[in-house]
This record gives sequence, C-alpha cells and structure tokens, in this order.
Amino acid sequence: MAERFDLTDLRLFLHVADASNITHGALRANMTLASASERIRDMEVDLGTPLLVRKRRGVELTAAGTALLHHARLVIQQLEHMRGELNDYAKGLRAQIHVRSNTMGISVFLPARLARFLSAHPNIDVDLEEGRSRDIVRAVAAGKVEIGIVAEGLEAAAELETMPVGEYRFVLVVPLRHELARCRKIPFKEVLDYDLVGLRAETAWQDFLNEQATRAGKRLKLRVRLDGFDSICRVVENRIGLAIVPEPVARRWTSKLRIIPLDEVWALRHLTLCVRKLASLSPHAQNLVKYLAKSPPARKPVP
Repeated sequence: MAERFDLTDLRLFLHVADASNITHGALRANMTLASASERIRDMEVDLGTPLLVRKRRGVELTAAGTALLHHARLVIQQLEHMRGELNDYAKGLRAQIHVRSNTMGISVFLPARLARFLSAHPNIDVDLEEGRSRDIVRAVAAGKVEIGIVAEGLEAAAELETMPVGEYRFVLVVPLRHELARCRKIPFKEVLDYDLVGLRAETAWQDFLNEQATRAGKRLKLRVRLDGFDSICRVVENRIGLAIVPEPVARRWTSKLRIIPLDEVWALRHLTLCVRKLASLSPHAQNLVKYLAKSPPARKPVP
C-alpha cells in the first residue's frame, strides 16, 4: 500500500461516504475539491479497485468502498481511544468527538453545555452537525456519529443505548401590544387564526407544527420562514407575525415580546441522548455523555 494512504485519507473517505458526495466530504475534511478527488483516486490506484461510483448528484460506495468504510471507522475509533488514554501523558494531543443533534438540541440544549465542557477540556474538539432525529438515529446505529441528540418518543434502533438529557417548553411569542398579549395561556388552534413566522420547510420542528395544525383542522399561515429562533423573534418584534419558539429563547426577548404558554400537552418536549454502546466510546466521548446527562438546573414556569 502506498505511503500516502494515511489517516487523512481515511478521514476524508469517511466524510465522503457519510455525505454521499465528494464536494461535501471535502468541505467537512477542510480540503479543496481537487485535493480530495486526487486523494480518493490515489486510494483507488493503491488498492487496485474503484471505491466509489460517481453519479451526477453524488457517489455510491462499491463493495470495496463499503469494506474500506468499515475498517476506516474501526481505525479512527481506535485512534480516539488511544488519544483518550494518552491524554494525561500528552497534553498537546487533541481529540475529536462527533455529535449530531436535532434543531432543538442545537438551539436550546447544547450551546451552554458544550461551552462549559470545551472550556474544561481544551484538548478536545467537537464536530457538531444538525440533522433530523430519525436520520441521527440511523447515523448513530451505523457508526457514523458517536453521540446523537434526538426528540422524545422516537423509536431508536434496538442496539442503541439512550438516556434523557433535558426538557424544554414551547411558547407563543407576540408583540407587547398585540391583542393576545393579555392571555395567560392559549390553545394552538386559536394561534392558527393569525399570521405566523416559522422555520424553513425542511426542518423537523416545522413538519411537526404542520402535523399539529392538520390535526386541529387548519393550516399554518406562514408569512416568513427563517433559519433560527432569534431571527424569528426579531421579526415578531416588528409585528410581521406571531411565532412558536422554545421558552429559553423566548426569555431572551422578554423586554420586547410577550410570552404566552401553549395550552397543549405536546408543548413540553424532551431530548434524548443516544449512543451505539457507551462502553465502546472513546474516553473523551464517554466524558461528554456523562457531562450532557447531568440534570439541568430547574426553571421557573412562565409567569
């Protein structure tokens, strides 16, 4: 095997296989497309067989590519174990943990906890990606991701280990002088009579709200779609529409918006952490799981 067939090649191949796309894999590996393509071609020459089937909209693994993917995951996983065990002896050695979370985990749960964890562990980097809960479960089960943060009630693959890690409540936010501002709580069905501001159509949360609206016999009247909840609150402040957002986000806007609890059971949501097998994770990943699984401080209810 040629000398250039190294850990960089293996990591690149993992990224390409996970993305089913050389361009996206190159971005995740912090490489140019030309460099990534050349490395993969060299790997195929070294092995004497194609690893990928190139198509117009991506790539598929050949049988040899699937076999290499399996061994590449084992090699990278073993490397992370080595880094974890040697960390006490080699403080300059860096480790990386791969985490994938749904929209709510990234918006509400992970930022503060990851900040504290990374501050306490300067030699650890976290590769965090956003995804849909069902896709995350499949990625964890396939070994593509070490740690997943997903929605409650999702049937995880039988081989996954899961644990609850947090909860949050969805609330309605309205401008301070809106006609609903005096409501102490409101049913979701009544919210549907007003123009709304929401997330983009491809998000799992927006799909969930569409489903709840259908069950209520109505449709969401979305005036604007945005990428984040803070952007949504800014638009609501300017009286373009109302919005349903996580309570922790809404609390940042209490001086500009009125928070109204939703009178719905589904408004209280829970987050679940899932891993393939806790004991098989690298020591650093195990530490992160324990850190994320700590009980969050109690929150006062919305007044």
